[in-house]
Amino acid sequence: MYIQVFWGEELQIKALDQWTRNVPILAKRGDITDRNGVVLATTKKTFTVFVRPRAVTNANEVSSVLAEIFGLDKSKLLEKITTTKVSEIKIVKHAEKDLIDELSKYSLNGVYFAEDVTRYYPYDELLAQVLGYTSADGNGISGLELYYNRYLSGENGEILYEADLTGKDLQGKTPSYVPAINGLNVKLTIDYDVQQILESVTDKAMSEYSPKQASAIVIDPQNGEVLGMAMKPSLNLNEVPLGDLDTLNKVGRITLISDSYEPGSTFKVLTASANVNEYLLGNSKAFSENHVFNSSRYRYIDGSKIKCWSNHNNGKHANETLSLALNNSCNPIFVDIALSLGKESFYSYLSGFGYGKVTGIDLSGEAQGMIIPKQAVKNADLARISFGQAIACTPLQLVMATATAINGGKLYSPYLVKEVYDNQGTLSSKTEPKVTSTPISEKTSKIITSYLEQVVENGSGKQAYIEGYRVGGKTGTAQKYQNGVISQGKYVMSFIGFFPANMPKYLCLVIVDEPVGGTYGSTVAAPYAKEIFEKIIASKGL
Repeated sequence: MYIQVFWGEELQIKALDQWTRNVPILAKRGDITDRNGVVLATTKKTFTVFVRPRAVTNANEVSSVLAEIFGLDKSKLLEKITTTKVSEIKIVKHAEKDLIDELSKYSLNGVYFAEDVTRYYPYDELLAQVLGYTSADGNGISGLELYYNRYLSGENGEILYEADLTGKDLQGKTPSYVPAINGLNVKLTIDYDVQQILESVTDKAMSEYSPKQASAIVIDPQNGEVLGMAMKPSLNLNEVPLGDLDTLNKVGRITLISDSYEPGSTFKVLTASANVNEYLLGNSKAFSENHVFNSSRYRYIDGSKIKCWSNHNNGKHANETLSLALNNSCNPIFVDIALSLGKESFYSYLSGFGYGKVTGIDLSGEAQGMIIPKQAVKNADLARISFGQAIACTPLQLVMATATAINGGKLYSPYLVKEVYDNQGTLSSKTEPKVTSTPISEKTSKIITSYLEQVVENGSGKQAYIEGYRVGGKTGTAQKYQNGVISQGKYVMSFIGFFPANMPKYLCLVIVDEPVGGTYGSTVAAPYAKEIFEKIIASKGL
């Protein structure tokens, strides 16, 4: 009873393994496409070649033919085939079909081949870090290949041959066939046209300024869909240096989600949003739209001197309202706002806009940024946070927070995959937009959007202005730190912008890290954002 019933299934499997030899049938890994069906990752049909030494009848012929076709050493092959004690030798993986066709002409006893998995990326470096790559056996190692591996990988099958005690195939026996179950396909939110534009513009930034890195991301601020992500330097996904971990760490990481930095003046969008929203709620500590701030370019907070980045010798500090402060990117005004609102109120907006926590994007390795704990923050800290210092965020956090400010006040979780489906088109899953908080009102959002449009029309972001189109945005020039102190001459220059301003559909962040010869985000990053927008306009016929 025990052997036949309780132990029976396990013994049957063991017995089957003893009297059969198998050739694996590897499942076809699912395709990854852009939102319009452009294939970004697929499986190329290649083969693995095996030799079963005990089934070989002419070892000299086998080694000669294999050596000639696959460019191998005949003497080493012959030695392996004639001296090895293992039942099966793997000769070559990922062999092209024309080589297998040549091998088939010889009908060599003991030589077998089976289709294997070779991942192929038609556009080499396009979206490289985000797509990720696979191991030699076809499993995802990084990026979307890793995150969605359970859908993409499928289940392997096999061909079973009955064999005798020594491993020789039994004559007259029909092989058993267990079919493979192919992986599911993944459709992204990525737009191939937008991605191509980001790739070309970041390449141009690398060429013109020789920075440490140039990166850009475009999203749809109305739903959180990521339309494009580019980071340079990059890597060729068809020639991944799997044995060089230093290189992979340098060019293979998705820095837009994994690396934190001080955002600088681009963060002022949050401070302005908090003030406007609190004023509309009736908070007496908030400033009205027409309030004229102290014209001094200095603030002294707990013995610490905070100054504006510019002297504004042309009188811009005089009669400066919040809208003008955004135009001029005037630090002291935002210090006044943060200190007036207080840390309790200000920190509630930090949380509402998603700072200090992951965005929830469907990728592994996302950082949550760094925020001074509320109980430990001092007035001098709060003052600096107001204009994007003493706080660190990922570029993606900044993108989603800015999207919230201009889309009606909704913080969305960003996502890269729209659908997962099989080869017959049957959906396995579909991603819907997800709102995680609503920190500001729709009215506040409209006011902030109009302010940011003025920044591009008349202020520091005017190099992103496009005649005939409504563009809004904010520039940023952030200092970098090394060993806890400011690193002189090293800056992160950025611009975050959107269009059309009356109903934002495209929001773009451009970051140029340590450009050589660059001065400000307004002169380095803003022109690249303009170029991205102009090319999207041309590509989409807007």
